[in-house]
Amino acid sequence: MTEPDTRRAVLLLEPDAEADAEELDRLARRLRAELGELDVDLRAVPGEVPDGAKAADPVTVGSLMVAFSAAGGVFPGLVETLREWLGRQAGRHKIKMTIDGDTVELERATTAERQQLIEAFVQRHG
Repeated sequence: MTEPDTRRAVLLLEPDAEADAEELDRLARRLRAELGELDVDLRAVPGEVPDGAKAADPVTVGSLMVAFSAAGGVFPGLVETLREWLGRQAGRHKIKMTIDGDTVELERATTAERQQLIEAFVQRHG
């Protein structure tokens, strides 16, 4: 994606404190697979192993850089995919999304709480 209207977001998956390196790897792979179905460009960004997790490949457990078109409603779809993915997980995982230094933390919350948070973030960056 090299169009001038391309936006970039960094996603950081923060697993439940009970998750071990194997579960973290599985979660990250599932998340990447779902995001891969969207009209976005995904790239692994090396990160650090979260506190309490056993050693693992830092690229696998690190962040994802997501590039997407600012036009065409891709961003709201990306946020909705993340929200739905979190809602289907058994643990209390979080995803931090950062765009231009502005970070929102997505986690399991009431539908109304998530909707308010997401709407405000989308308005700032959509």
